[in-house]
Amino acid sequence: MKALKETLLFLAGIALAGAAAAAQPDVPKQVKIVVPFTAGASNDAIARAIAPQLAARFGNTVIVENRGGAAGAIGSEYVARSAKDGSVLLLTSSTFLTTAATQPHLPYDPLKQFAPVAMIGQGPLVVATSAQTPYGSLQELLAAARKRPGALNYGSAGVGSLAHLATVMLDDAASTSMTHVPYKGAANAASDLAGGLIDVMLSNYSTLAPVVQGKKVKLLATTAEAPQPAFPDLPPAAQTLPGYAVQIWVGVFAPAGTPQPYIDRLNAALNEISASPEMAALLDIDGTVPARMGSAEFGERVRDELALWQGIARKHGISSE
Repeated sequence: MKALKETLLFLAGIALAGAAAAAQPDVPKQVKIVVPFTAGASNDAIARAIAPQLAARFGNTVIVENRGGAAGAIGSEYVARSAKDGSVLLLTSSTFLTTAATQPHLPYDPLKQFAPVAMIGQGPLVVATSAQTPYGSLQELLAAARKRPGALNYGSAGVGSLAHLATVMLDDAASTSMTHVPYKGAANAASDLAGGLIDVMLSNYSTLAPVVQGKKVKLLATTAEAPQPAFPDLPPAAQTLPGYAVQIWVGVFAPAGTPQPYIDRLNAALNEISASPEMAALLDIDGTVPARMGSAEFGERVRDELALWQGIARKHGISSE
């Protein structure tokens, strides 16, 4: 009797193990992470840090492919048209939404043709001014902008970029009117900010780090709602402009129709990876922190932010087409 009982328990254990294995969604033998920007940018570095960790967890091959151009639209379209089996993923940033808000004729729908998988991390932008300006605080900058509408100018990576829309949002909140100077890339804007050719720039910190360390650019505030441990000497803009806050994020998407069990497994793995020590070195420089949110919560965030940026683009007639 005892032997029979032990045999039944053994068989039950095998059955449970088999059921658990069957419940695990199939993982493609090779996964391609598409970065819709050029090699060497921050999103590219993050994708290349994720790839080996994801491969180790899934026991497959994970590669990174850059498909830059059109503010991320070229790579995004490629993923939207890819197989719905999780073999092709998109790693992008908040630009995914600002591009959609300012390019109404995109060859894809950012909500209908993508399944949000996971947010890798999020953090604030910094408000910076040339060291050649007299402004020592955000309050002083905004006071000068109110006194001389249109006289102060600000740079961004281009029409419809996150920094562009975030600065327009800042103008609205502060009742100011600064003049936009679009550049082909944030690095070019940062160079002119350092040279005193433009007055203001909102940016992630890493883009400005060399000119800040060279004392050619001053940081006045972050675009966070609350003080940030990564920038202990910078007040949040919300202290001056209650309700104003902008976060830049990095996230992963799959083509719409990708099986939800696989998305859930990806979400769990990416949340672990984003909190790993290997990722901290890349995220910490910009004050980016792991988000650790489910795919549904990320999807809600995407819908809300797209509506916000679309509203700002419509109000101000902003189009990058």
